[in-house]
Amino acid sequence: MKFVTLGPSGSNHEYVTRNYLAFHGIDRKAGVELAVDFEQGARAVLAGEADFLVQCAVHPATMATVAKYLEGLYVVDTFISPSQDLAIIRRKAAARSGTLAVMAPTLDYTDASRWDRIEYVATVAEVSRGLVEGKYDAGLGFVSVANAHADQLVVEEFIGTVDDAWIVYGRTKISGGQLLAWPDSPAAAIFHEMA
Repeated sequence: MKFVTLGPSGSNHEYVTRNYLAFHGIDRKAGVELAVDFEQGARAVLAGEADFLVQCAVHPATMATVAKYLEGLYVVDTFISPSQDLAIIRRKAAARSGTLAVMAPTLDYTDASRWDRIEYVATVAEVSRGLVEGKYDAGLGFVSVANAHADQLVVEEFIGTVDDAWIVYGRTKISGGQLLAWPDSPAAAIFHEMA
């Protein structure tokens, strides 16, 4: 079994996909392949080169993935997962920067007015890697990268983890025209408690 998701290596998509496989107890039976974008991932599933595609529901490409591959690529599962811990990270050697490197959907996690300029980057993993490589002086990246490179990087503002909704796509349409939901979910317990 092969799951494809958005790279590069170390991305939040890879992190969450591996946790999803471990949750289902298939992490030793299933592989994870990283795609440069969701078009590549969707095409791999449709061509039978991968079995499933995992995508964060709030990723900017989600709407296009659902619309473009309406026939042939179907939602087969959804779940909620925390992200890796996030933070505003600065290079120690850099003066306080007027520019913040950030993936667009994460910008609202902080007060953007503190920076003169926002530089948009495709993924949080790329921001994190760019901080290590000296490409960016400050960015919204993974705390684990700052910790691994504590000689170069400092956490200026800890944001923490974010719970996101995730979508798993496959080639089999499973809804059968019916609503599929978890009747004994934690949300269902809240609904019944409030009713």
